[in-house]
Amino acid sequence: MSEEHGNLIKTPKQLIIMVFACFFVPLIIILLLLVYVNSGKRVDAQASAEQLIKPVAQLNFKDASAPREMQTGEQVYKAVCSSCHVAGAAGAPKFGDTSAWAARLGKGYDGLLTSVIKGKGAMPARGGANPADISDYELGRAVVYMANAAGGKLSEPKAPAEK
Repeated sequence: MSEEHGNLIKTPKQLIIMVFACFFVPLIIILLLLVYVNSGKRVDAQASAEQLIKPVAQLNFKDASAPREMQTGEQVYKAVCSSCHVAGAAGAPKFGDTSAWAARLGKGYDGLLTSVIKGKGAMPARGGANPADISDYELGRAVVYMANAAGGKLSEPKAPAEK
């Protein structure tokens, strides 16, 4: 029972075919897998960037030549002040806490606004907001919003004259 073992490739033509097959078949399989993986939903670059950084930041592109829209006190509070005043971080009075705001309300609107603009204690000047993004008027509206939520009776500041 002597079986002879022979080569599968017997001619140079078969050798060339096998070399090409061994090279191109895996390459074609890889390309097909790439097409399959990339055939999912495509998202534009802006949306995907926002989804990637959403846990830590938010992109907000503005048209520099567009007219400026003044934010309400609530909008400024949510954008700038809430990070500390919701939890009372670093001694910040909590939003709506009447007892924590009582002594501060005694300073009046001008005293509160001065504390916000110059900074006080652990609060940085302007609450950490950039003057190019949030004006003194908008900060004043946020002061009124927060003070009135804690029982104050401050009136809304007058809007600045249009330039």
